[in-house]
Amino acid sequence: MAEPVEEPEYLRLNRAWWDERAPIHAEGDFYDLDGFVAGHDTLLAFEPEALGDVAGLDLVHLQCHMGMDTLSWARRGARVTGLDFSEPAIATARSLAERIGVEARFEVADVYDAVEVLGATYDITYQSLGSLNWHPDMGRWARILYTLTRPGGRYCLLEGHPMGWVLDDAGEKVEYPYFFVPGGQRISDEGGTYADMSAETVNNDTIEFSHTLSDVIQALIDAGFVLERFAEHPFTVFEMWPWLEERP
Repeated sequence: MAEPVEEPEYLRLNRAWWDERAPIHAEGDFYDLDGFVAGHDTLLAFEPEALGDVAGLDLVHLQCHMGMDTLSWARRGARVTGLDFSEPAIATARSLAERIGVEARFEVADVYDAVEVLGATYDITYQSLGSLNWHPDMGRWARILYTLTRPGGRYCLLEGHPMGWVLDDAGEKVEYPYFFVPGGQRISDEGGTYADMSAETVNNDTIEFSHTLSDVIQALIDAGFVLERFAEHPFTVFEMWPWLEERP
């Protein structure tokens, strides 16, 4: 009998971080689950513009967290599947799908296991904010995306700009590397979460990975994708630094 493979430290730490914060996110105002159930759409305006009509298409959302973006695509007519490595997050996603009366498949798994766990291909493969910094291997990541995407299908990524992640919490000086560091960067914070900085938390260490724009784009091209659209936008969706101003 084969010996069980020990889980990498980055995966163990990062999952514990997210498992603890998913219930905080579900209960807080930042995500506003009740508002979502009432009809609020979580997609940014340019996302539907980029993908067009998704009605009747199969869409998979990797690292879907609580499934709100996933289910927003379902409300537009897509047949949706969501995958995330956090069981509490997926439990909330399944509950939300039931509350809004939308049929959706949600699975608990790491992205690197997505092909085996899902056992399917899709017209649209999709990832939204805050996904790439958790991956140590862009090449492997991109090949998985390509395997999941049907011939003629599309991959869509919405992500924070990697230059934003090099600054300290005050947004005043460079603290983290822009270029990839083997093994990642161990980050220890004082607790809380981007959705509630005052929340008391125990699992406050993560190991995160920096990827340049060229790392990401070249990995996708090497995997077989053809780049059709690339755009940058001058905003973020949460208060990364205290000097940012909130706008409608």
